[in-house]
Amino acid sequence: MTANLQWTPDQRELADLELLLSGAFHPLTGFLGHDDLHEVEAHGALADGTPWPAPVTLRVPGAQAGDRITLLDPEGAALAVLTVTESGHDGLVAGPLEALGAVEHGPFARLRRSPDDVRKELAGRPTLAVTMRGPLDDLSAQEIIAVAEELDATVLLLPLAYGEGGPALVRAALKAREKLPEGTLVVSVPLAPREDKEIDLELREHVATAYGAAEHLAGPEPVTLPGPPHRRGLVVFFTGLSGSGKSTIARGLRDALLELGGRTVTYLDGDVVRHLLSKGLTFSKSDRDLNIRRIGFVATEAARHGGLAICAPIAPYEATRAEVRESVESVGADFLLVHVSTPLEECERRDRKGLYAKARAGEIPEFTGVSDPYEEPDDADLVIDTTHISIEAAVSRVLDTLRSGGWVR
Repeated sequence: MTANLQWTPDQRELADLELLLSGAFHPLTGFLGHDDLHEVEAHGALADGTPWPAPVTLRVPGAQAGDRITLLDPEGAALAVLTVTESGHDGLVAGPLEALGAVEHGPFARLRRSPDDVRKELAGRPTLAVTMRGPLDDLSAQEIIAVAEELDATVLLLPLAYGEGGPALVRAALKAREKLPEGTLVVSVPLAPREDKEIDLELREHVATAYGAAEHLAGPEPVTLPGPPHRRGLVVFFTGLSGSGKSTIARGLRDALLELGGRTVTYLDGDVVRHLLSKGLTFSKSDRDLNIRRIGFVATEAARHGGLAICAPIAPYEATRAEVRESVESVGADFLLVHVSTPLEECERRDRKGLYAKARAGEIPEFTGVSDPYEEPDDADLVIDTTHISIEAAVSRVLDTLRSGGWVR
């Protein structure tokens, strides 16, 4: 039985979707299926032998062949419809894409132009494309000018504006244009970086070719010097069963940090958030995931500006915790996962809210630890069992970790 679904891809998938729909990923017309993905990873080519350097995939858990999936941006706007022709147990989906409008978002939307549009403006003139992941220095500008003169080519600056540094990179490209030959074009391209530098460079060359470049130069890589830990944003994310003690430890940590001073502290308790930010949500898996995403979003915004956020939800699912970690780290902040590992038997013995008793009686469906699983983290930075230690000792362990990591002085 087929279904009509809605799905919001992650940041990288959204960037790839935009490039697929614009034609910047020519000859790709959709996300890769398993056969193409295997060949790309093994041989740098699609299953039909067409050269292609990097995986371009979309994962939609639970989707089946025949489903129609409306892909949404983070604000809920419909971007495209994917008709699933291939799905796998890992959630990987592939199939034809139908655009529902221009996929443009964020600052400098006017500079997000399609390859067809740029090729029309170039009108067949020789073009030197320069892909940028960082600002151009004077030596790079001189090299660009020399190559452009040699080729008698128009210069096309392609700032690869992905992630938080995107707007600054576009501004750097507009500033660099002032030093380059008259008629230099600037087009913002949301190409996410690939970890393998050679693959990343090859993918940049494919994009440059799609925009009509006869020659491609890769601009210098950005030099990032992260600040000291005590000046960086930090999210301390507690996870554990109801009654494990995580909220009490989190409140104790908040109070200790406020007494120490020196950091702006935001406290996000799971129950408090449910009454305010997530009011109206149920305890279904999808709503619990949404609740954690909302907590993660607020925490990320606090950390983005150098603040320290403390979160204390149950957060039972590994994938959602990983999503929050990725969100926090994507803005240059740090993420500390604290697993309060107090056993179920002890949590149920405490049961000060009477929740476990209601769950055992069937009054609360999908209750974590009783009728719904808790996926214990294997990537926790700190594990605390409060069965035999005081809350003060547990708070001290977290505070000691913050001090040893340099987040608190």
